[in-house]
Amino acid sequence: MSFSKLGLSEALVRAVTEHGYTQPTPVQAQAIPAVLAGGDLLAGAQTGTGKTAGFVLPMLQRLGQSAAANPPRPGTRPIRALILTPTRELAAQVEESVRTYGKYAKLSSLVVFGGVGIHPQIAAMKRGVDILVATPGRLLDHMGQGTVNLSHVEILVLDEADRMLDMGFIRDIRRILAVLPKRRQNLLFSATFSEEIKTLADSLLNAPAMIEVARRNSTVEIITQKVHPVDRDRKRELLSHLIKTQNWHQVLVFTRTKHGANKLAEQLNDDGITALAIHGNKSQSARTRALAEFKDGDLQVLVATDIAARGIDIDQLPHVVNYDLPNVPEDYVHRIGRTGRAGATGEAISLVCVDEKAFLHDIERLIKREIPSVVVPGFVPDPTARAQPILQRQQRGGGGGGGQRRSGQGNGNGQGRNGQGQVKGQGRGGQSKAKAPGTKPAPAPAPGVRPSGARPAATRRFAPKGR
Repeated sequence: MSFSKLGLSEALVRAVTEHGYTQPTPVQAQAIPAVLAGGDLLAGAQTGTGKTAGFVLPMLQRLGQSAAANPPRPGTRPIRALILTPTRELAAQVEESVRTYGKYAKLSSLVVFGGVGIHPQIAAMKRGVDILVATPGRLLDHMGQGTVNLSHVEILVLDEADRMLDMGFIRDIRRILAVLPKRRQNLLFSATFSEEIKTLADSLLNAPAMIEVARRNSTVEIITQKVHPVDRDRKRELLSHLIKTQNWHQVLVFTRTKHGANKLAEQLNDDGITALAIHGNKSQSARTRALAEFKDGDLQVLVATDIAARGIDIDQLPHVVNYDLPNVPEDYVHRIGRTGRAGATGEAISLVCVDEKAFLHDIERLIKREIPSVVVPGFVPDPTARAQPILQRQQRGGGGGGGQRRSGQGNGNGQGRNGQGQVKGQGRGGQSKAKAPGTKPAPAPAPGVRPSGARPAATRRFAPKGR
């Protein structure tokens, strides 16, 4: 099947063809006709399946047809489509796709996110924008300042909806939905279908078409997955060994914490391997520069926290390494989904120490397969080593921002998911203080003793959000 047979205009087909695509992917073949029909859509698609084009192409066509039938008044160009994404990097990539596929369409687009000045964004919106791509936090900033008008939105897209909920954006999303027109087309795309996603879909979508082109929580079948058991204090040595002996030139490495990402990048550079870290504490310019150098091949290793799990789209990225296994099994799926994209092959390597065996078990149970384990000669782990608790003193990855946090962390006020009473965050990544009305603060526990009723650190979910 070709794109021309999906009902797309000649101008859109020409733009797609010039970009090097001739055959639609399965999600595009199903999503494009569904969106063109004008109804709501709930789409489950594995990362790397081409879902961005699945909603951008029909959106461009529908907006173009609507503009031809009802031309806007001279001097006015209201926002007619809104695309919400969880991370800055993903927002930038989606807006780039809008410009690429809309090359011959007379539609304008803009991306807004935090970490950069707001005034150029305000000036651009004053000039008129048809399609706005935004992260929830920065969009709320514009709403608070009265610099954005969403009363004419015809199409709403929630991209990577599961990641947005996981990062604690649900309250922000509801605030945004409250100001949108009641009559609009809603498109919800998610890599996984959790109960939270089902609840959001039930409240948002009206008799939606449903498509699912990959097994839920599945990993792309063409990705070669492998586990290398190793002692915790030899992980960096093993990673350098693999990169050098196997001649890897483009490697995306995931760590559990921001501090760990910084430290590993420094150590790899000391080993003669060019590396940079990318995470929520980095400035937007530093994140953009590191990502650009990595995409261009000038940077050998990009070390990232989970903020990058869905914000990096690189054609034929050959290697993804889990330097630290995630404590949330679904994050493993999103991480390794950075490779094996658009039909290309890829390799996902996990360096697993004795402390992470429980995490590995949870991942294998989720993906319903055992990941082959291969001991690298010279790096045989100590069989007498005992597991130690993995303390997650730092956030899982996103940048700072106000609003709800699942664990009550971050700046701004919000209801923590596991706490009761009033929760007040302190600072960008500071600890929250929770106090129920009428109660006395509990005495501090003795060193090394976990308070009664507290969950082990390795099972906590810290999911701060970025803008």
